[in-house]
Amino acid sequence: MKHFKLLLAFLLVFVANTASAQSTFDKWPAIKEFHEVMSETFHPAEEGDLAPIKARSEEMMNKAAQLLKSEVPVEFKTDAILVSAEHLQMKSKALNKLIKSNGSDADVVKSITDLHNTFHEIVGLCSEQKK
Repeated sequence: MKHFKLLLAFLLVFVANTASAQSTFDKWPAIKEFHEVMSETFHPAEEGDLAPIKARSEEMMNKAAQLLKSEVPVEFKTDAILVSAEHLQMKSKALNKLIKSNGSDADVVKSITDLHNTFHEIVGLCSEQKK
């Protein structure tokens, strides 16, 4: 019974975070477009498959640039979110450059993981703004 309650608590937190991210993506289409590329490249990289990120690093870089150029919803136009979005763009450029220069697989994994963390930082900041 104790495990069931713990599992239920985790599920409720997960659903709340998912709902929060969904509305962020609905309000800011450019972050949703970036997320699509991120999810299709990061998760395979976690499993050791770097082919998707190696094939799509330039696309990822372009989506990060579009994110900065997009119309940011008013509630997300904070200094913290805009600075994180700039970091996302810089890190995506660095990842693309690393891949184009045949950087090591370990460095690619480290770079995409850092980029992934920055993306989640932005989504978290957006969620905080909606409260």
